[in-house]
Amino acid sequence: MSYLTLDEYQRKWIFTHQSMPVPESDLEAIKPMTQARASQLWKENISAQSPDADRLSSSDWPMKESNWNETVDWMAAWESDDESLPEEVLTFMDWQDDVTVYFCYEKYNVIETKWSTFKKHWKNFLFYDDGPILIGRRRAEALWFDSHGNVKLGYRK
Repeated sequence: MSYLTLDEYQRKWIFTHQSMPVPESDLEAIKPMTQARASQLWKENISAQSPDADRLSSSDWPMKESNWNETVDWMAAWESDDESLPEEVLTFMDWQDDVTVYFCYEKYNVIETKWSTFKKHWKNFLFYDDGPILIGRRRAEALWFDSHGNVKLGYRK
């Protein structure tokens, strides 16, 4: 099995928090990966040697400044009543709603969902903002969020 149930997921509360609960119908699309599956995806798509964003090596694609086009403030949008991702992010990530995305907190903590679900509930995902990277299946575009309220927009190369 590649996924945990949401009840087994250590950070389930970020999707069920009373201030921003995700509707039951959308919870089904949020699929935390098992540690083994998350580790495999991280090694193949983020870093073969580093366990989290804080310890990426200079040879890992996220550390190459040339891969990043722009940095955008996400915190202001997160704290606002507006539910939308910042406009610059939506313009850059011009994906169909059914694209499978991976929200990578660290090597053993990755969530698979659809772009439509992430767009709708991105604030929940960012309760933990310690360097998560969002990538899409068979897509070059990537987002790298930081705890200072910024997100880098760029490409996996």
